[in-house]
Amino acid sequence: MVVQICCSVDSHYFLRCLKKEFPNENIIGYFYDPNIHPYSEFLLRFEDVKRSAKSLNIEVFLGDYEIDEWFSYIKGLENEPERGKRCQKCFDFRVEKTALFAKKIGHNLITTTLLMSPKKSHDQLTKSLENISNKFDLKFIAPDYRKNGGSNEQFALAKKDNLYHQNYCGCMFAMDFKESLKFELMSPINNQILPNSADDRIKFYKKVRKFEEKNIKFQILKDSFINYRLLQGLVKFDNKPVKSYFLFNSHLEKKLIKFKITDKKSKILDLKNQIRLFSFNEFNQILNYKFKNFDEFLNNPLSIKKELKLRDKICKKGSFSPIIIVDQIYKSQVEIKINSKIYLDIREILVRI
Repeated sequence: MVVQICCSVDSHYFLRCLKKEFPNENIIGYFYDPNIHPYSEFLLRFEDVKRSAKSLNIEVFLGDYEIDEWFSYIKGLENEPERGKRCQKCFDFRVEKTALFAKKIGHNLITTTLLMSPKKSHDQLTKSLENISNKFDLKFIAPDYRKNGGSNEQFALAKKDNLYHQNYCGCMFAMDFKESLKFELMSPINNQILPNSADDRIKFYKKVRKFEEKNIKFQILKDSFINYRLLQGLVKFDNKPVKSYFLFNSHLEKKLIKFKITDKKSKILDLKNQIRLFSFNEFNQILNYKFKNFDEFLNNPLSIKKELKLRDKICKKGSFSPIIIVDQIYKSQVEIKINSKIYLDIREILVRI
């Protein structure tokens, strides 16, 4: 039996039920979710599915991340409501790829863990399984393990076994965005790992897996903290954009400020707006690193932890004053745009017990 898997929270309970109901079946997992955004979230879910499947002694294969093909397939249905035509097409798309995979490895029975999700239509999923199975001359099953308290057992088991519980289904067109979720999905172009992003969670759950492998007892707790995202940062000298870097937690209520530099300097302290503007050479000395030039620095991002330590060195601890690095500082009319967000967020933390 080939089981299309969407996430560990659904698969962990569903696969247990399958093993109990079909003890003689050779169950193969097929993680195929091209609709999940961003790619780091896709990888995070696959990592946790592997961890769950390993505990059940079930092999899981990774399907391709065919996001462009998926976009083309559901084109024109972007504004459909949840459980509408877009969902039906999406199920057809994923179930058909599952059927092709089953045929490839010589299995003739398919199903999907999406049947476990309380947000998905059991009727729509059954329809997809039936139509695709007929098309490829396969058999299917569509058990409803949500009944008789199954959903409660599912979530209790996920909590007990410390599974990653995502905040959204994965489809960008179905997301009911809370504000913090928008920022979770951000990924900077320099590939820096932002706090409480999908990339950050991948690191977290890899640490969870290491603890489990070493039989270290632990708890996963919730922790409130102040998070930050830079949405736009732009520096202009004499109305021309220059390369710049805004250190983490650089924030101003004003989104646009202007001032004048009257002579060539290595750093500028704007007391009125609390801005620290550094040339790259000056910042490199503070950093105590040996970057050859500004481009090398931009292409090799510091960790957020290191940036915060630098911030504490330049300003008082807990400061949100803008700290900005440019290649050179020279006489000019300066324009700085900062659009950033500071918000209360909740993250998971690992505590040994």
